[in-house]
Amino acid sequence: MSDVILRPWRREDAQELAAIANNRNVFNNVRDSFPSPYTVTDALDWITKQINQIPVTNFAITYEEMITGSAGIFLQDDVYRNTVELGYFIGEAFWNKGIATEAVKVLCNHIQKEFKLTKRITARVFQHNKASMKVLQKTGFVLEGIQKKAAIKNKLVEDVYLWVKLL
Repeated sequence: MSDVILRPWRREDAQELAAIANNRNVFNNVRDSFPSPYTVTDALDWITKQINQIPVTNFAITYEEMITGSAGIFLQDDVYRNTVELGYFIGEAFWNKGIATEAVKVLCNHIQKEFKLTKRITARVFQHNKASMKVLQKTGFVLEGIQKKAAIKNKLVEDVYLWVKLL
């Protein structure tokens, strides 16, 4: 699926980002810092922060020239500076098309090329998000462990599955 491209965010992406991000089913699988409802103003604020990031750590996922989601990394520091945490979401209209799998592959290649100290890529997934777990499995991640009762999402205490890919 070579039509999947990760590129830096642009201000003109705000409308498309808000359209895919303002979705309860997307919100149910991301951290609470992700606004819900998700407005064009939220999108503009977030994109503005991303434009000024050096190095670029968050990318628009495009498929057939449409914004379909977002993928990014959280650089760890101190003794964990060899680890990068990966996160992503795909707009519901684009689920089950292989876009997330391809985006994760592209992002992992980018991490390996641009962040030479990185030896571990991690991803945390809520217990109910089986689709995301399949994406990680398909892209070479292995389940490192289950963090019992590690998160609260929608007022429910959930286990978090910790996935890792060693470089």
